[in-house]
Amino acid sequence: MNYKIMYALLLVSMYTLTGTVSVEQIPPQTEQKVSFDQELYDWSWIFAQVCGCVKQKHYQPDHIGQSMIDAMNSFLTGIDPHSSFLDPKTYKTLLESISGEFFGIGIIIDNTRKANDKSLLIINTIPQGPADKVGIKERDRIVEIDGTSLDGMSTEEAMAKLKGERHTVVSLKVMREGENDLLSFDITRDVIKEQNSLCFYLPEQDIYYLSLSIFTDTALKQIESLLRTAASKKYKGLILDLRNNSGGLLSSVVDIAGLFIPKGSIVVTTKDKQGNTLEKYITTREPILTNKDLVITILVNNYTASAAEILTGCLKLYAEKNIETGSNLSLVFVVGEPTYGKGSVQEIISIGKNCAIKITTSIYALLGDVLIQAEGIKPDFEIERTLPPTEQMEWIKKHYGSERTLTNHITQSKTTVEKTKNKKINTSKQQKTWADRAKKNLLKDNQFRYAINSINLINFMRSCCPDKTKNRTDIIKLVNSIDVGDKKIVLQEIK
Repeated sequence: MNYKIMYALLLVSMYTLTGTVSVEQIPPQTEQKVSFDQELYDWSWIFAQVCGCVKQKHYQPDHIGQSMIDAMNSFLTGIDPHSSFLDPKTYKTLLESISGEFFGIGIIIDNTRKANDKSLLIINTIPQGPADKVGIKERDRIVEIDGTSLDGMSTEEAMAKLKGERHTVVSLKVMREGENDLLSFDITRDVIKEQNSLCFYLPEQDIYYLSLSIFTDTALKQIESLLRTAASKKYKGLILDLRNNSGGLLSSVVDIAGLFIPKGSIVVTTKDKQGNTLEKYITTREPILTNKDLVITILVNNYTASAAEILTGCLKLYAEKNIETGSNLSLVFVVGEPTYGKGSVQEIISIGKNCAIKITTSIYALLGDVLIQAEGIKPDFEIERTLPPTEQMEWIKKHYGSERTLTNHITQSKTTVEKTKNKKINTSKQQKTWADRAKKNLLKDNQFRYAINSINLINFMRSCCPDKTKNRTDIIKLVNSIDVGDKKIVLQEIK
């Protein structure tokens, strides 16, 4: 049946149906598989009957618009967790966020959140942003926004509620590990300019470090600037940190890949449900990185998703196939935890009443038809992150962690007893920049340290035993035989 006729019948039934529906009128359920068109038509008719009953019989049918939005969103999220319905406010916020400046509270959230999650995980806060100033912390979970529970709310809708007019207040309820009760915060929205990348040089190790939190138009300029600066001297390694990077612009990923792999190389392709190739994304520039002996480690975790997985997988595959692809890359190694596995493509389609739908239309395939979807990328060196000590542990260490913390402790310089005096602690926060906070976190980051050690170890092994480090596979095998990392260790008791 033509879809226009189906739609007309649906409208007619919605506005002309009277009376109640008896059980006999509902067709019996069958286990026989029906076509998409038939199933859609059958259930559209049922939906029309429900709407007609509401119009005819409901005591007070208010909030019809919101109910329809919720119904359409449930329909899309029920098909797959990455599709959703964007109401006018959510769609407008999504369009505004592309500019990189908006009125919000200054948090980075977990974009891999599932549609049925009842909370929104905060991965980080922007230093001196509105949320940071009131005490919101990394790993907090938002469970309520302005009195509305996040249960059943899409991530896009939640983000739209967090953003708003400048100097307006949004109220949050937050769940924090170690706290028995929910924490309440009133946060004043302000202009947020997200910093998406950071670069450091480690002079003692002769290693460059670059982190990217999201792929934007500016990310290309930042990484290109770093590579050009580094290219002026010979250095030992590059750490590309893509942890907690949940994606961004595919065009940015293709451009960044072009800094590493030959011009005209395929970065990724998209495939439809029949497996046909829809589009190929190919590099259009000459690479800057031409040092084939440079060791590159890419840091990833289970929040590395979508575009970040494409770049990781692309560079890894071109390193594995460097001879047949003509790539200078041969020493790219992935460090950390398995990535999320978000390899599907969503398209934003505008529809009526200033709304849009985000719908999954295809999947990504890397070089050699390697799929990311639901698979992710497994690290060459799997290292679970050891998080910094909690505040409680830091307090215990400070007050009970050594002899000097004991009241009336004895010092070596005096035979008399030195009495500990109570000191008034200044609890005012010292302003820290994004870079300051990143430095502090990196110094406690075991995955970051492992990335440094692996670069040093690989360079050392290649110089002292070239026969055992002829290719990438040999290097991974040798490193894993020397450094146990997070691998299971077997202990045999000797009696």
